[in-house]
Amino acid sequence: MNSVPTASLVSNNSVCVWIPTFPLRAEERRRPELVGKPTALLELGKTKQLSHVSSYAKRFGVKAGMSVGQAIGLCPPLILVESDPVYYDETFNRLIHRLTRVTPVIEPDELGRVYMGVDGTERLIGSPKDVIRRIDKNLLSVWFGKPNTKRSSKRRWNKPDIALQQQQFTERHRPWRLGWADGKFASWVAASKSPAGQFLIVDKTIQQEFLLKQRIRVLPLNADTHQRLWQLGLKTLRDVTSLPRQSFQIQFGKEGVKLWDLASGTHREPVIGKENPEPIVESIHLATPLSDRSLIANAIERLIERALRNPRRAGWRVRTLQVRAELEYGASWSLNANVKDPSATTAHLLAPLMVKLDRTPPAGGLTEITVALTAFTPGTKELQLFARDSVSSARAGRRRALRWAVREIRTRLSKPMIHHIIEIHPWSRIPERRYALIDFDP
Repeated sequence: MNSVPTASLVSNNSVCVWIPTFPLRAEERRRPELVGKPTALLELGKTKQLSHVSSYAKRFGVKAGMSVGQAIGLCPPLILVESDPVYYDETFNRLIHRLTRVTPVIEPDELGRVYMGVDGTERLIGSPKDVIRRIDKNLLSVWFGKPNTKRSSKRRWNKPDIALQQQQFTERHRPWRLGWADGKFASWVAASKSPAGQFLIVDKTIQQEFLLKQRIRVLPLNADTHQRLWQLGLKTLRDVTSLPRQSFQIQFGKEGVKLWDLASGTHREPVIGKENPEPIVESIHLATPLSDRSLIANAIERLIERALRNPRRAGWRVRTLQVRAELEYGASWSLNANVKDPSATTAHLLAPLMVKLDRTPPAGGLTEITVALTAFTPGTKELQLFARDSVSSARAGRRRALRWAVREIRTRLSKPMIHHIIEIHPWSRIPERRYALIDFDP
């Protein structure tokens, strides 16, 4: 077995980039005429049920999970939009890729939410506000085509007992919310409390007090646990921490301990980024639309085999893969699978996809199928003749990050400050003549 050692990139300071109802926001990006109108997204595979609802539609009482008939009855001008999961994934991936220009420590959470590790960025970019502006600029360049350099006047948090900072951006339709704090949970809470197009920076000295004032809905709870806490009269995180930690362990087990630690601020999850090979993508174009389940399964299997033979995959086991397809009438369809035991065998990777294919079959014939291996784990169980290729790929990723850091330092300091040592006269008895310092050029 040939494995590739990778060092995890870890950061305690976190910026949460959150775009609520991301699929709808992506549709508004593609179709600007939808902005400011009551819209709803149809559930994938359930064309008579709504999955996401705009804020304008909610004013009429429309909610996610409603049937189309109920929604139209409450809001006659409601605009129904068919789901396009491939487009949403591609848009989100472009945003994530752009954010790597700010920091290499990126941890996606769910569609529309990503955590960025920002330890050390203040030395390269500037204050937290400067880092936030850099993030916003890169988001704008993807979302609107080019960044808007105009800035609005500063606007601060109006409560003197909490040292928070806010600034509203000038772009009217920025859908993202940004939060800076120590740890992922606190940054997520900060982002959720920031209006669209704004950011919230929580200083470490007041972070615990900031969290204690929040409602329990900010905790990552399932519906049953939330209901139980509400029935116990626990409405804020301060109410949660007023009870002994052991009591939560008895009532809710490990989940209760984690919730208590998050509420008290004692558990601060760092952002963990990982070095992975670039996603491996294989596609096939079908001259005749394909709708038979067995033929679709066979095509997916062939694409997985081709992707596994890619030299860049050598030395890695696949942890996450995705199937995307274009339908004959212009819509799209996708499947995502997280493999419990990462593998490099076709049968193991195909099994979870077939289960999901049976549950959510495409609503039409497929004209193009794409398989993407998106996340990996070091090491494989089979002999890898080209394992050094994956090592080279990981080394190239580190070199790209180093090249970016050197450029930032040169730009900020206006002169080279990084050098490396080369041998000149190793046989000399005078140490100063053996080596020399030259400007580092990665």
